[in-house]
Amino acid sequence: MESAMKNKDLNTTRKWASLVSLIFGAGTIYKLGFLKDAFYVPMQQFMNLSHTQIGLAMSVAGFISTFGFLASIYLSDRFSKKIMIPISLIGTGAVGLLLSTLPSFNYFLIAYCLLAIFADMLFWPIMLKTVRLLGDKSEQGRMFGLLEAGRGLIDTIVAFGALGIFAYLGSNANGLKGAILFFSVVPIIIGIISYFLLDHDKVSEVNSKGERVGKNKVAFEGMTRAIKNKYIWIVAFNVFFVYSAYCGITYFTPFLEDIYGLPLVLLGAYGIIKQYGLKMLGGPVGGYLTDKVVKSATKFLKITFLLTAIVMLIYMNLPHESLNLYFGMFLTLVVGAFIFSMRAVFFAPMEEIKVPREITGSAMSLGSLIGYLPGAFLYTVYGNILDTHPGMAGYKIVFSMMTGFAILGFLLSSYLLKSIKKMDSDKAA
Repeated sequence: MESAMKNKDLNTTRKWASLVSLIFGAGTIYKLGFLKDAFYVPMQQFMNLSHTQIGLAMSVAGFISTFGFLASIYLSDRFSKKIMIPISLIGTGAVGLLLSTLPSFNYFLIAYCLLAIFADMLFWPIMLKTVRLLGDKSEQGRMFGLLEAGRGLIDTIVAFGALGIFAYLGSNANGLKGAILFFSVVPIIIGIISYFLLDHDKVSEVNSKGERVGKNKVAFEGMTRAIKNKYIWIVAFNVFFVYSAYCGITYFTPFLEDIYGLPLVLLGAYGIIKQYGLKMLGGPVGGYLTDKVVKSATKFLKITFLLTAIVMLIYMNLPHESLNLYFGMFLTLVVGAFIFSMRAVFFAPMEEIKVPREITGSAMSLGSLIGYLPGAFLYTVYGNILDTHPGMAGYKIVFSMMTGFAILGFLLSSYLLKSIKKMDSDKAA
């Protein structure tokens, strides 16, 4: 009995140590790839980048990520997280050292492509796989919610640290270099630490029929099973609509600068609160409501998609030229909170559709491939709209598109919820 309790305590300790290491990794690995969140305007000023160029870099990186996620359908169930996660974090930091030189646009573009490989192909699906396997069905919302909240906390601390460096060095080109160097060193340190906190995965050599066929064939079979599962595709497209709306909240920051005239430092602080602070709110709230209130991630997504669409419809039709600044900011944060609460749990339906745990890596990779696809084109689309339709006209188009994606997400979530209820009733019968 005492031995069993000790083993249980040891497993619990390992479980939380793994989650903490993933939170620190996830909270830092995207700081460079999403430098725009806190430093959008300084990037334009000190790196001589236009809306379209920033959007193009994000979209090309998203395109590279698409192929990376495709490769991860195989890689994520083939190689151990103990190796892949440290490599991805250290590699990301190394690319950041190049960005700290404030390179020309061509090198900026290459750096973003490399960041996509390290963060999306080598880190993200394996991280999602690990989080799902850390908890049972009743803990999915909680685990993913804690991940998102923890990411938000680490994101906020690190981002404010970089903003402090930027301001201390004069809010100029040197300040931006210092902030980027800070964003580079942190993931390198965390990558080294994570190697010692994470356990090796037991990569199976036995297929679904119980035959010993080797690790490569098992991983390939898992990839095939995931691709043939139609419900994984539905979950993936649900993620797609959340992420499409998420891409749009990036442009709340330049909107407040263009329409309301917010100063650079205040814009940076707002961007950090919007992009990272809301993760601390949306993550645990989304996880709690999913597990304890609605008891279904899919149902939670359905409700939140609808609320997002309603608030966006109201917001884009307000008289912003005469609207109170803080009320306008507040509504953007409300939309951000909705979207981040959805981001916290949008992979949790993988448990509701009963994805076999041995193909979790393949399922998460396929979900990421489809779900994050908007990153391959929407930033360019949104950026081009703002460049070709200056002022309020361009922002209204972007906000209308975000509203449309939320409505489509509501419809797809409704369909998925009906499908899950039918699966459960068929099983019960």
